[in-house]
Amino acid sequence: MLLLANPKSIEIQAKLFRGFSDPSRLSILDALHNGALTVGEIVEATGLTQSNVSNHLACLRDCGLVIAEQQGRFVYYELSDQRVGQLLTLADQLLADVAKGVYECTRYNVKASKND
Repeated sequence: MLLLANPKSIEIQAKLFRGFSDPSRLSILDALHNGALTVGEIVEATGLTQSNVSNHLACLRDCGLVIAEQQGRFVYYELSDQRVGQLLTLADQLLADVAKGVYECTRYNVKASKND
């Protein structure tokens, strides 16, 4: 018996991985992997501009990958779930084995269409 993938589930998974697909968002998630940081600390860790970090943090918060907590005059951002960090670690481990193929893959260099 052939089981078909649930198209709705596949679409939601694709949206989840879109959160990880942008280099700026990925660098922010990676910076938060070791614990909560302020926007200024994320800027320092990633080399991104403050406005870029703030925009991507808003996206990551809206998507549920990052949470924020006010502590005095600072807002600290952290991964919303330990599994986000585990996924980043798993990606590093997988890349250790397949990095050459991913690096040489020409199909991923194609610009996304307007509908993506």
